[in-house]
Amino acid sequence: MIYRHHIAPPRAFSQFSHDLIRHPRLSSDAVRLLTWQLSLPDGARESLSRTAERARIGACAFTRAKRQLKEEGFVHERRLQGPGGHWVTQQLVSNVPLSAAEAAKLLARMPVHTPSADASPQVAPSPRIPTVGTPTPPPTDGHPRKDPGENTFHHPAERRPDPEPEPAPQATEVPEAARTLVAALPHLSPDLRRIPRGMYDELARLVSRWLAAGHTPAAVRTHILRGLPDDGTPVHRPGGLLRYLLRDVPPAPGPDTTPAAEHPAPARPSSRLSALRECEGDHVQATLFRPTGDETHCGRCLSSPTGQRV
Repeated sequence: MIYRHHIAPPRAFSQFSHDLIRHPRLSSDAVRLLTWQLSLPDGARESLSRTAERARIGACAFTRAKRQLKEEGFVHERRLQGPGGHWVTQQLVSNVPLSAAEAAKLLARMPVHTPSADASPQVAPSPRIPTVGTPTPPPTDGHPRKDPGENTFHHPAERRPDPEPEPAPQATEVPEAARTLVAALPHLSPDLRRIPRGMYDELARLVSRWLAAGHTPAAVRTHILRGLPDDGTPVHRPGGLLRYLLRDVPPAPGPDTTPAAEHPAPARPSSRLSALRECEGDHVQATLFRPTGDETHCGRCLSSPTGQRV
């Protein structure tokens, strides 16, 4: 159930018919455009397009709303030539539908306003007045005026040496490896396919700092991949994200920074293999045997009378 409560406004209000507000063939934009125009003060010269702009009605919606209002007879317009040869468009907005003949009679009684007539006198150009004095014609005697105080005819003007040009600031040389790495970033991840071309030089300078600090290109790529979102969030500004990821350069890791205590210990042979010994005899391949004492040859070598290779 819906309850309604109305409070009559004390001022600045307009009365509209229910038939206009509930018109079955007018969209909400058309009703808003019409009621906005009808609520303007008397004498306002605001066009329908300006009203639509103030009412935040888009271009396509404004075109549809204006067409609906013209088809239903709430808006009429005509184009005619006013004083001075200026072509103007007259627009008539009514709170009730009007026929073409009724609108023509009303527009015929309306004054034609030209752009020059709508201009405010405060912004009209003022007559130009010279800053000092009035303009004077040039002398016509054909001789330049001489300064009686000093005659510098025989004194040539002192020529000053040309100022030395200032040395141009030396541009920081970006290594080719940094440019190559930045050029390959769009292929590193789909999130980096839309890097602006204008940011390539800036990103190459940032990458060159990483390379100068001792980081490898593989380490830079790994750092960038770790900084990309892994939850499916789209990257709308990949250039800004790369600038943020490459702004701070951490120290490069040394050749081996793992403590000795963390190195894995060498694997120990099993107890069965530790009891075996390699035979010192002449064998094609190394032969292991289990000694019973301190012998250095296997049983084959000891039982062979010739001592030949087994």
